[in-house]
Amino acid sequence: MDTFYTDLLCVGAGLAGERVAVAAASEGFSTICLSIVPPRRSHSSAAQGGMQASLGNCCMGEGDCPDVHFADTVKGSDWGCDQECARLFAETAPIAVREMAFWGIPWNRVVAGEGTYYKGGKQYQKIEKKEMEGTITARDFGGTAKWRTCYTSDGTGHTLLFTMDNKVVELGVTVHDRVDAISLIHDGETCMGVVARDLKTGNLRAYLAKATLIATGGYGRTYRETTNAVINDGSGVILALDTGIVPFGNPEAVQFHPTGIVPTNILVTEGCRGDGGTLKDVNGERFMHIYEPGKQELASRDVVSRWMTHHIRIGKGVPSPYGPHLWLDIRHLGAAHIKTKLRDVEEICNEFLDVDPITQMIPVRPAQHYSMGGVRTNKDGAAYGLKGLFAAGEAACWDMHGFNRLGGNSLAETIVAGKIVGEKIAEFLKGYEVNIKTEVVRDAVNKQEARIAALIAGRDGKESVYAVRNAIQDALMEGVGIFRNEADLKKAVDTLQVVYERSKKVGIQSRVIGVNPEVAMALRIQGMCRIALCVAYAALQRTESRGAHAREDYPERNDRDWLKRTLATWKEGDNLPTLNYEKPSKVWELPPGERGYGVAKIIYSEDPEVIGSSKPATN
Repeated sequence: MDTFYTDLLCVGAGLAGERVAVAAASEGFSTICLSIVPPRRSHSSAAQGGMQASLGNCCMGEGDCPDVHFADTVKGSDWGCDQECARLFAETAPIAVREMAFWGIPWNRVVAGEGTYYKGGKQYQKIEKKEMEGTITARDFGGTAKWRTCYTSDGTGHTLLFTMDNKVVELGVTVHDRVDAISLIHDGETCMGVVARDLKTGNLRAYLAKATLIATGGYGRTYRETTNAVINDGSGVILALDTGIVPFGNPEAVQFHPTGIVPTNILVTEGCRGDGGTLKDVNGERFMHIYEPGKQELASRDVVSRWMTHHIRIGKGVPSPYGPHLWLDIRHLGAAHIKTKLRDVEEICNEFLDVDPITQMIPVRPAQHYSMGGVRTNKDGAAYGLKGLFAAGEAACWDMHGFNRLGGNSLAETIVAGKIVGEKIAEFLKGYEVNIKTEVVRDAVNKQEARIAALIAGRDGKESVYAVRNAIQDALMEGVGIFRNEADLKKAVDTLQVVYERSKKVGIQSRVIGVNPEVAMALRIQGMCRIALCVAYAALQRTESRGAHAREDYPERNDRDWLKRTLATWKEGDNLPTLNYEKPSKVWELPPGERGYGVAKIIYSEDPEVIGSSKPATN
């Protein structure tokens, strides 16, 4: 078995993992990034629309500042976020965007003179100031008071990731791709690294480190209809849950994106609606203005997804062999706009739908998209429960998104939180030494060797790993979707408990140790089921509606009883998670109030620590 030693081990080499690696390597610390895929194939590359930062350069962003961005983020979270983290994020985002420009990002720029934009399908004029020409421009995104989403056409994640990866190479960061971390090495108090599996040979490796970062993305693949790549199966959260110590924060906070294309669920960016695209029903008529006359198509994602689902429920969906859908119409934006600023959307529609968005409408419906929950950390990115363990990006519950994230804030979070957490890890490493306990390492490796040997020998049973995975996905789609209620949630929990027992009995058809996706899935399947049970059980217990967590039987946002964060842990031998709850930070810059969109009623808190809690905030 090969053993590697490093100061910082980043599990995940997407934008968050690489940005943390850059911060540590810049301070002279040895750093290794592990990745299931080559770094430039990380899911960060699929982000299309842009990265929020309050630059205020374009005319529609004039007057923007971190205070406005902060307020939008808190309202978007439905007061579920940590406001201290949201403030750090809003203040750092403009710095991070300009830093990325310095490193080589070809941001779209302000072009002076008259121009046009669309809102609600209507054309308007805008005049960009000559003195702002050449500065970084922005587009409109949902739930924002200003245009602040910086972009490179609709391939922003691609350009950011390639630029970041160049920086990683420049700084000499070591990258081991096609390597899968399958267990943390820890003694119950301190994390010392991971046991990983070489996906080419099947051999195990030990990576020993002073600091270990989880930056593996979300857990979207626990749902059947998701915009996420196949690698987003919650591997980082599984590592944390398996410890029985590190909590999974806000598992029930799962976001559905309004515009996944039908039937593949590939995302088409919110930038389509930000640039003026409209949603239409079976009659070819717009409908969002009926439900949200102020924000229309650009209310927050949780709100738009709910209204789209409601509109389909009342019979206004377009029938198809794949179920009813709605239309996204960007035809009026024109060929020149689509071929320059929405060119990835054009390619996706042409290649996967045989639809030309210049002349035809795009079939869309909401699909699971983002995990607000993740490995619970403090504002420095340090995970609860184990010293030396950190998390960043979608894998983390940092927690600036609360119960709904705004579009453009996740791509920004990878860079911003990566910068902040990376600098904090560098500070941590400067005064820290860890005693690597050989017995702990040996036990961790032996446990994983035994798991794999049993799987290859076929001793665990005959359940198909893919049938079990499909059962997990079906249970979450049917019971823990956009709308939730007690009966469906109880059914999902009961079903998943049965599926969990099945997951312990999976067998594999192929006995190949090396390149074998079936083995990789079999090693993950119990963890995926535990994630699904955390999501469903936490949603059942949270008897309120907040952000993306919408209970039909409890339609009010209940600040009196539920202004708190869920912390799920999993004890060995249990068939349900243990749920504890954490009060939000006492930092209340923006007291709980109305979001300015959506129709949820609010039960206000009487907690004297929540300033202004007994009355709505002024919007």
